[in-house]
Amino acid sequence: MCGVAVATMAAVCALSVFNGFQGVMGDMFGAIDPELKITSVKGKVFNPETDLFLNVKSIPEIELISESLEDNALLSYRQREITVVLKGVSDKFAYLTDFESILIDGDLELEQGESNYSLLGLGLANNLTVNPGFVFPMDVYAPKRKAAVNLSNPMTSLEHGYVYIGGVFRTNQAIYDNNYLIVPIRFARELFDYETEVSALEIKLKSGASVSSVQNRIQTILGKDFSVKNRYQQQEDTYRMVSIEKWVTFLILCFILLIAVLNTTGSLSMLIIEKQSDVTTLRNMGADNKLISRIFLSEGWMISALGGGIGIILGFLLCLSQQYFGWLQLGTGTNFAVDAYPVIVLFSDLLFILLAVLFTGFVVVFYPVKYLAKKLLN
Repeated sequence: MCGVAVATMAAVCALSVFNGFQGVMGDMFGAIDPELKITSVKGKVFNPETDLFLNVKSIPEIELISESLEDNALLSYRQREITVVLKGVSDKFAYLTDFESILIDGDLELEQGESNYSLLGLGLANNLTVNPGFVFPMDVYAPKRKAAVNLSNPMTSLEHGYVYIGGVFRTNQAIYDNNYLIVPIRFARELFDYETEVSALEIKLKSGASVSSVQNRIQTILGKDFSVKNRYQQQEDTYRMVSIEKWVTFLILCFILLIAVLNTTGSLSMLIIEKQSDVTTLRNMGADNKLISRIFLSEGWMISALGGGIGIILGFLLCLSQQYFGWLQLGTGTNFAVDAYPVIVLFSDLLFILLAVLFTGFVVVFYPVKYLAKKLLN
């Protein structure tokens, strides 16, 4: 029973830690990813000023819609050059997410008069060795969309603009920290030679609104030519990787649980031999082999059930204490997004673990008890 309890407790803790890391990732991505994001399936950009999108904007659960224009560009600062993902955003971007929570230096203002400012990921700022407040702006280059490449003078085939450094953000996710440069959408349209086109519409919903319900309504309105993604779907590969790691770890722990349950066979074998005199008494009282086998079978299942129940309770209490007190630390220094191992206990995980314990106990105990009872009780 102790073996089953320890294996079950380990499974609860392992799944809860993976849930915790998923929660941390969700918080970090949630500071920059919108609740819903509309993109075109057939091209890079689309016109958001059609009647189709007027119907989307009329949905009452939507609080605001922010336009964005995203493409690759070359960023240059004092002979340092790096390819970036330049994302132009509207003035509603500041209210779209909790972006200020990941802003570690500077401020969120992207325009001051005629001057354009930018927000850089921490890795990008380190590669360029820049900080907010630097006097000199950064040069930004992008290929002219409607011009052929001039091989004799390639620079004439590039659009050029410059932005000042307004702030630095950190999401602890390399995809953003090392690549993204956020600028005003007006500057992005001038650089990429667009007028009203956008690459995405980013949506914030009113408090209490159902994300899945609004997502389905928008998808119905726009049809198959557009994609509507929630936060999970926007980072689907990352979340899928963590989910796979979580269940592979659980599968490994199931083998440990199987070994613990297999010990029940030996214990029941000794018990059957030890209780021979009691079995004789039961037979004299009228019990048949079927009833006697059921007694030992029930005891085997009881070991698995009690062990699993105790393990789940202990695992839940251990995770709860880790959540509130942070006994187990990730390490010293500032390289971690959180100080202690994050844990989130899900009822569905507890139920799944308990069912796995009961099923394993049933399968492992059933045949051996039937076989031993037939050999030893006759």
